[in-house]
Amino acid sequence: MNLKTRIRSTLMRHASSLGYQQKICAKARKRRIKQGLPPVVHYFHQVDDPYSHLAVQKLDQLAEQYALKFQPHLVSGPEAAFQGSQAHFIAWACQDVANVAAAYGTTFPSPAGTRPAPPKSTQTEQANDLLSHHLDQPDFARCAQQIGEALWLQQPLQPPTNDLTKSPAGTGAIQAGNALRQKLGHYQGAMFYFDGEWFWGIDRLRLLEARLQQEGYAASGTSVCVPEPTPTRTNQLNASDVLVEYFPSLRSPYTAIGHQRVVDLMARSGVTLKVRPVMPMLMRGIPAPRAKQRYIITDSGREGRAHGAPLGKIVDPFGEPVKQAFALFPGAEALGKPMEFITAYLAGAWFDGIDITTAKGLRQVVSNAGLDWQALEQATQETDWEVILDNNLSDLLSENLWGVPSFRVSGGNAEQAFACWGQDRIWRVEDEIAARSQNQ
Repeated sequence: MNLKTRIRSTLMRHASSLGYQQKICAKARKRRIKQGLPPVVHYFHQVDDPYSHLAVQKLDQLAEQYALKFQPHLVSGPEAAFQGSQAHFIAWACQDVANVAAAYGTTFPSPAGTRPAPPKSTQTEQANDLLSHHLDQPDFARCAQQIGEALWLQQPLQPPTNDLTKSPAGTGAIQAGNALRQKLGHYQGAMFYFDGEWFWGIDRLRLLEARLQQEGYAASGTSVCVPEPTPTRTNQLNASDVLVEYFPSLRSPYTAIGHQRVVDLMARSGVTLKVRPVMPMLMRGIPAPRAKQRYIITDSGREGRAHGAPLGKIVDPFGEPVKQAFALFPGAEALGKPMEFITAYLAGAWFDGIDITTAKGLRQVVSNAGLDWQALEQATQETDWEVILDNNLSDLLSENLWGVPSFRVSGGNAEQAFACWGQDRIWRVEDEIAARSQNQ
């Protein structure tokens, strides 16, 4: 591999490692103790963010269970560069939280018969003004939920108590919250921060809780307040007429850590699988500022460990290596081994340290997939792989999705397709398969 790839791969290995996670946590804890500050979990609430609306509903429960302070702050939304696809972001976020809220024991309001619309800026400002007076009060979470419900239902905002203050305190609170969030190293709402480590939204609360329990902030034997939802198992169901379209990327750490769970789900459910890879986001012009890239690799490393798939000897396949691999994908599909090819490549690049930037490394991946190199090349010759990937991306965008891994489930006993994004949603995909397979 060239020097640039070697350096990038080494940095990614380090940032995704348990040692790095432990180091940044220890460093932050030491700094806090030196400053004479008590342990605090900081929560950054964005009133017009669907994920914040779910997260804040768990704030009181967490505060009751763990023996440290949970301090809320108000923040504004991330800059456009941090949203990935700004045109699709809010539509996807509303759709996603509506799909998972009930499984987490939360609610997300929407006007009857319509999709939630983003709150107007004037309403957002008013909401921040009202909530700013409750930041240091025990009723913050209750007020935030009440105000959030009114915002998403497009209803006039009323003070949650006898709060008649009309001063524009929200602006100052937002500025202070944004400044602290930036100082601590993040960029979006629904974030929890504790001693060097960030946890995004309701999906990561189980990891925050695990750390708090490990460090002695809960009684021995305390169960997690917000576990990942348990899906309806699909082992005994007839799901052969359910189609799952799987949109992976070869350069996505989230795809890598979730891939084996996808393989296992496809095998036990017996669905019809269509593998539809897409080009990495950075290679199709979607921005990812440095702070976002850093969070993605550290978070995916932590998530991989939590799910028994820790990232290992990473060889970053950015650029030509990805294109060379995708050029072979149509052949793998023609030979009946598209999933095996994706599996072998992800294993080589993200876990096993195979130098996929070289012809030797790529041949090793092909062999590990159970494919013959000559047969693969011959099966690939007459297929335009770029057209295939472009079509896959077009269908992905049509679902207001732009990232990976993504899924689209259709068929069975339901007419309308269901789409979702993320290794965090594999449980939701299984629920959907189960729902479409019942009573057939």
